[in-house]
Amino acid sequence: MEKKIITISREFGSGGRSIGREVAQKLGIPFYDKELVDQIAMESGFAPQFVEEHGEHSPGKSFLSYAFAPQGVPGVMNGMSAADFLWNIQCNVILQLADKGPCVIVGRNADYILKDRPDALHAYIHADIAYRAERIVRLYGESEKSPEARLQEKDKRRRVNYQHYTGRTWGAAQNYDICLSSSKLGIETCVDILVNLASK
Repeated sequence: MEKKIITISREFGSGGRSIGREVAQKLGIPFYDKELVDQIAMESGFAPQFVEEHGEHSPGKSFLSYAFAPQGVPGVMNGMSAADFLWNIQCNVILQLADKGPCVIVGRNADYILKDRPDALHAYIHADIAYRAERIVRLYGESEKSPEARLQEKDKRRRVNYQHYTGRTWGAAQNYDICLSSSKLGIETCVDILVNLASK
């Protein structure tokens, strides 16, 4: 069966976003990353910055984690925490986008949300630490934290969020149709593999 929906899960700095964008361009289908954040923000009423920070990171425990939530929201919406409310909106938006037609969706636990769709291809992109460290410095610049510490922190938050909402282990091969090492294969080869798989 032709795979119409492609989800890209990725380690921070592995190039998953770039791979997803190129796959979408080659297949001529929509690409959802920042666009997905904007749509979730519009549907939820949360600011895009809040969605970006909390949509695939570990649920916040302190009141300060809700600093970008809409005014008047005391941390509970429809009987749910702000993080859980955001998760429900995120699920609904991703399901709606998949129903609209072929697309590439990056992150946001889309592999789990769309796990029951037979027309979906779920990919996980990973890479060596050195490759990722060099890449994030080149793309995002230096910071007070070492590149390795930044990678560890970002991946840990994604891992905790994924396990919290899916009950599965982030990065475990059995959760995906294919796992690709961008540091070993290169970005373009990863793109070609996914395009070929999606077209079969």
